[in-house]
Amino acid sequence: MDFESLHSANFKQLDDTVTDWTSMVSKLDELEREAREGLGGQAAKADWAGYNAAVSREFIGRTAGEFDDAHTQATSIRNILRDTRDELKTQQRLLKEAVERGRGKSLTVTSQGSGFTVVSNPDTDASDDSADASAAKALRTELQGILDRATELDASGSTALKALVDLTDYGFSGAEYQDRDAAAAALKEAEKLAALAKKNPEDLTVEEFDALNNGLKKYSGDELFAEHFATGLKASGTLDFWARLNEPSANPELFHERREQFDDLQKSLGLTLANATQSDTPAMTEWKREMVELGDKPVGRNGGMPFGVQVMSNLMRWGDYDDRFLGQYGDKLMDAERKLTDNGQHVAWQRMGFDPYLNRTGSDTGWDPMTGFMKALSNSPDAATDFFSEEFVGKDEDHKEALSNFDYLFEERDWPQDIDSEGEESNTGRNNMALALEAATTGHRAGELPTADTPAHNEKQAKLMESLVASISEDDERLTKHGYMSDSIGQIASEYLPDINRATTDTDPEDKAARERIEKLFPLAGSEAVMNHRDVSRFLLTVGQDPEGYAAVEVSQKAYMANLMDHHLNPDLPADQRYTGDRQLLVSEIAHVSGEVSGTLNVGRQEAVAGPAEESDKKYEQSVAQWKSGISGGIGTGIGVGVSFIASPVVGAAVGGGASTVSGLILEGLFQDAEGKAKDEAGAKMGEHWENGQDNNIKYTRNAAEEAAKAHGLPDSGDIGEWARTGSRDGYLAAGAYADRVAPELQTDI
Repeated sequence: MDFESLHSANFKQLDDTVTDWTSMVSKLDELEREAREGLGGQAAKADWAGYNAAVSREFIGRTAGEFDDAHTQATSIRNILRDTRDELKTQQRLLKEAVERGRGKSLTVTSQGSGFTVVSNPDTDASDDSADASAAKALRTELQGILDRATELDASGSTALKALVDLTDYGFSGAEYQDRDAAAAALKEAEKLAALAKKNPEDLTVEEFDALNNGLKKYSGDELFAEHFATGLKASGTLDFWARLNEPSANPELFHERREQFDDLQKSLGLTLANATQSDTPAMTEWKREMVELGDKPVGRNGGMPFGVQVMSNLMRWGDYDDRFLGQYGDKLMDAERKLTDNGQHVAWQRMGFDPYLNRTGSDTGWDPMTGFMKALSNSPDAATDFFSEEFVGKDEDHKEALSNFDYLFEERDWPQDIDSEGEESNTGRNNMALALEAATTGHRAGELPTADTPAHNEKQAKLMESLVASISEDDERLTKHGYMSDSIGQIASEYLPDINRATTDTDPEDKAARERIEKLFPLAGSEAVMNHRDVSRFLLTVGQDPEGYAAVEVSQKAYMANLMDHHLNPDLPADQRYTGDRQLLVSEIAHVSGEVSGTLNVGRQEAVAGPAEESDKKYEQSVAQWKSGISGGIGTGIGVGVSFIASPVVGAAVGGGASTVSGLILEGLFQDAEGKAKDEAGAKMGEHWENGQDNNIKYTRNAAEEAAKAHGLPDSGDIGEWARTGSRDGYLAAGAYADRVAPELQTDI
């Protein structure tokens, strides 16, 4: 910035711009609130069905979210503009004050082209030429410093604004900055840390490692920083950095001094890169293209392993990576898998004794790229659904039928042997696959519970659920031999309870009238996972053999049953949503199906307690009790995605805490019973377990029906409770008999 530009600057246009953006921020704040409370709120409360439940509702939710991002981006732009303007005004004031001070010392400042001159006043009778020269030099230095600072402010403000706007091709960025300094600091730090990461790891000092580690930890969530860091390092530089850093011989001193902190760096670097992939700048688009291209290329110095996917997958265990990038990356990974395994005929990615660890979390060596990639998919539901639905190999002489990525990974793949940091066998790869399946089938991140904003299941998710149930039904060892996956499989099942309950009714799909009635009995939004009774029974029996899987389904089924009672016993339920006008038939049917689900789970529980697994019955009660902390926020809110109704408040129910609904009351009792039994030694006889399970199921079902009747002021709550009791008993007993017929080989002969 030259002298005259700053000295004579008129900031009115910039003032007007700041005013306009401030007005825009206020308008967007109002629109964001209206979108969140109005558009989004109405969408959450609406009774969605079919295509609208799976697509339109999600679109509305995302649209409402865009208003929030628009407000955030507009605020950041306003803040940067305002801060830059204020600081430039300050520099203009300092410039003019310096000129005036010089005039008082008989020094004249004159604009000259793009620069300026400082000379002594020729009319002054100077007595000391050297003093005048010194004063002129000091003033010149001061003025130049002011101009340099103004130039820096102008340039950094412009850079920050351009970088902020360029982050997304469509929509708005969620990057938030209070002032120009914050945005400028993020960009400057990104350049500094990228330069450190580009250094040869052999030359990286302990101090530089600490600066890189601390900087990434601080800025990993900053969008401007993430994009500038990633594009500054480039895709090839990212792979080279992490691969070389993990070679113990590359920098022995650093490896010895900071090896225990490599896991922190791995996480912060992964989060930074995940954040960066959400950017649409040309440089970041090239980064993503190059990373995919390098996936099947050697990163090792001697032209061998590790390949790009082996290195990068270990940095993908944290954060939300761009779905499109994950799709392209997954395609490249499966291409490499096909080549190295001869279309899945043998194992690949097996680490040899001297290969370095690429994962520093301690859970596994990181040599199998599928392990880290599955964890990335567990954080990105849409990408996970698409990935598992894609074809791995087509039908040919080696494969009698085509295999999807799900078929291959869940049923066919030879997972390489792996170890953790203690040298013990690691199951992280398969466990991460289960987490990825959880995200793929449910539509939300693994490890989380569905919320009111979680979209109903779409067709791909439902089809994947159908495949999962059929696969486990076909071969129970796909789960029982890898019981650590049961918590995820149980969570999946708990969110498909409407579909599972429908399947147990054995309704003929060709009988349209009967089918319509069952759809009313077990309402769901979105796409249904259509499964047969046999597969569902064998699936539930298998899931029930693990305490965590059992708890996830059993607790959710109790809440679902209570919600159904509350929903159907509501006298205000529209006629076109009623299953039947016969209240006894209605209650009996709900109780029967719920009893069968619980009974089947208890068959599996019996098998685990008495069979080879020798699981303590106490552990089952502990798992149920532990579910209270995870599910407490969802008590009474229609557990099971696709259930759009909310349980009504319990009228006059003597319950405490958050148990203010029918399902809340039932679950409070369930948890209290589980906590009590967990403190006692388990019984030794399978018959006692079965009878206890039956008695408890009857109690909870009867209570749910009676409390729902009371909540709606129905006069025959006693009869309703009795209908629920008999229906629950019959369904529970039917579960055992049906399991004996369709799954005799899954049970121990006592």
